[in-house]
Amino acid sequence: MRKRDQSRLAVAPVALAAISFASFVVLALVGIAAQTTAAPPAWAYGVTPAGAAPAPRGGGPATPDDGSPKHLDGSTQAFTLAQLRDSFNIADWFPSDHPPAPDVVMKGRAPNLRACGLCHYPNGRGRPENSGIANLPVAYFTQQIADFKNGLRTSAETRKTNTGLMVQIAKAMTDDDVKAAAEYFGSIGPSPWIKVVETDTVPKTRLSAGMFTPLPGSESEPIGARIIEVPAFPERTDLRDPRAGFIAYVPKGSLAKGKALVTGGDARTTACATCHGPTLSGLGPVPGIAGVSPSYQVRQLFDMQAGTRKGLWSPLMKAVVSRLTVDDMLAIAAYTASLTPAPR
Repeated sequence: MRKRDQSRLAVAPVALAAISFASFVVLALVGIAAQTTAAPPAWAYGVTPAGAAPAPRGGGPATPDDGSPKHLDGSTQAFTLAQLRDSFNIADWFPSDHPPAPDVVMKGRAPNLRACGLCHYPNGRGRPENSGIANLPVAYFTQQIADFKNGLRTSAETRKTNTGLMVQIAKAMTDDDVKAAAEYFGSIGPSPWIKVVETDTVPKTRLSAGMFTPLPGSESEPIGARIIEVPAFPERTDLRDPRAGFIAYVPKGSLAKGKALVTGGDARTTACATCHGPTLSGLGPVPGIAGVSPSYQVRQLFDMQAGTRKGLWSPLMKAVVSRLTVDDMLAIAAYTASLTPAPR
């Protein structure tokens, strides 16, 4: 193949993304609705609804460390709870599951640069209270850190405290740290991580550091207009098992409604494939949304509509989300989470 043809192929994804962005700019010029006046959906942000009794708490960071080594099936490693919670020396259950990781991922730097691998896991899959960052485009990852640093990415829900923590971490990152983390996580391909289940009822749950975990026993409650995302294997997730995925319970009918919105079957918004690619796995610098945590997706859609996420590319999404209700966001997130992510 001639060099000229290779160059054209190399820039094609970026060129397509630029065309997609241009279409969004046209939408923005047509007019954007006023910022949302709805309250942030408590279930998406992992907080107790206003006026409700506090959800039962326990497990996770609240469990005292008895000093005994913990084990996971399939791993030769052993860690105490204190080691599993260490922000500056990440306990790595399965070192062979990911490429050699840079210090910013596994060690960080005291006092403020907590290692990425603590919250997002060494494989970048993340959890509902934060986000999956594996397979993100390097340019997108870099821009998001810059947005956190510059006060352009905050949370519409002030009780979502780990957003503030991410701002602190971003400000402590050097350019070399950002480059190393972006290239490392960008090199890790996607994999199924979330099982979406349509249902009328869900297990009763407790909140643990912003994540819902089923209570012991078999008690259930109506799901209502919520997504309840829980560990598929709670005991393993308590030990920060990076192979233990999640179940997202969504109201019945969500997937069909979400598909109509995502594919452009509803005139209130734009087909997601315009910018996120035909399989919704990303296009050029635009991230994929297939197989992404639906709790995270709803938070981002709401934050962009509310104007608390306003980085470089957020205005392009503002027009897309301006007329969505929280129920629309729920449906979109449920449908996209149900899709299998494909390599970029």
